[in-house]
Amino acid sequence: MGIKELFHFGRARDKPSDYYTGTDYRFLFGPTTSGKSVNEFTAMQTTAVYSCVRILSEAIASLPLNIYRYKAAGKERVYDHPLYHILHDEPNPEMTSFVFRETLMSHLLIWGNAYAQIIRDGAGRVVALYPLLPDKMQVDRDEHGELYYLYTKSSYENPNVKQYGQVRLSRYDVLHIPGLGFDGLVGYSPIAMAKNAVGISLACEEYGASFFANGANPSGVLEHPGVLKDPAKVRDSWNEVYRGSGNAHKIAVLEEGMKYTPISISPEEAQFLETRKFQIDEIARLYRIPPHMVGDLEKSSFSNIEQQSLEFVKYTLDPWVIRWEQALMRSLLTPAEKQQYFIKLNVDGLLRGDYQSRMNGYATGRQNGWLSANDIRELEDLNPIPAEEGGDLYLINGNMTKLKDAGIFAASAPASGDKPGQGGKNT
Repeated sequence: MGIKELFHFGRARDKPSDYYTGTDYRFLFGPTTSGKSVNEFTAMQTTAVYSCVRILSEAIASLPLNIYRYKAAGKERVYDHPLYHILHDEPNPEMTSFVFRETLMSHLLIWGNAYAQIIRDGAGRVVALYPLLPDKMQVDRDEHGELYYLYTKSSYENPNVKQYGQVRLSRYDVLHIPGLGFDGLVGYSPIAMAKNAVGISLACEEYGASFFANGANPSGVLEHPGVLKDPAKVRDSWNEVYRGSGNAHKIAVLEEGMKYTPISISPEEAQFLETRKFQIDEIARLYRIPPHMVGDLEKSSFSNIEQQSLEFVKYTLDPWVIRWEQALMRSLLTPAEKQQYFIKLNVDGLLRGDYQSRMNGYATGRQNGWLSANDIRELEDLNPIPAEEGGDLYLINGNMTKLKDAGIFAASAPASGDKPGQGGKNT
């Protein structure tokens, strides 16, 4: 294939690149240079991966998810739209909104894609959403260039897919949230892209576990001045008494001139602990999680930990939020509805600072006339003050005035000799 053919737009988009075809997931499964096999289950056995996935999944799941209507002067929340209950409360009779979003977000973070089956009524309105497992999904195009999804069902994960084997779903019946990918259609698994880093973490954990399970302390070489008829019996007897973490630091008793020579090195000498600590930072870097959120407080302090948390919302959470919002709008709203409504995950609550900082900010907004008392109370999740009591009034400080009006009061003040109420001439 020539260079021009390779980069021709039509040819490049004929079929999305899908390294996850079938159920073998050859791009994800397999050994690493550390000798450990990495897949979605072994990766989640490392505390750093599990912690990062849990932090992001729970963060997305806990954000308020609402549907809004465009207005001439802003927006308003819509409660009577059929999607409001599905997104905000219960996507299907078996799951809450929190569990549904947590599940799909964990799929995104492990497999790089999240899928959900869209159940519609006779009028085409969405009535339910059911998660689909990414490792059983294949994305393809038909002869007309239309995307479709092949789902291989082998268990009871989805009650709407009756038969086992492959089920073909149109793109109108699938909510697909892709992660970072090279074709914009299928995302790549973060675990697959960094499986060597995860493999090192698995190897370190296995080494640490075997060290305490098998590394007798004391351990080393038993030397006998003579010839042993049954050295295996001596070795087994030694291990029975001194092997394992439960027998560590026991006093050894040697007979017949035997001598013990330790040969093992400590984990510190092998930089074992430093390696494990670095791997935590490595996986936190993979998911762009601040180290203090996965338990590494070495570089965190009272002066910077709040700023790190705000940066987590801005640089880590916001891109995922936008990805979710746009995918939900693309798949769940009709073309006509997209002109009137939009779906939003609200992160404002996470961006709020401490109590004193919030109060100072509210005071500034109130005194400068761009926040009313009810605006502030809504941000603090308090009931509004009735309008007749001034809850919706916008006030400004009386000392502030327009530059062109400066001196107007002095110009209108009574001059010497003028009658009361008669202002002097404005020169």
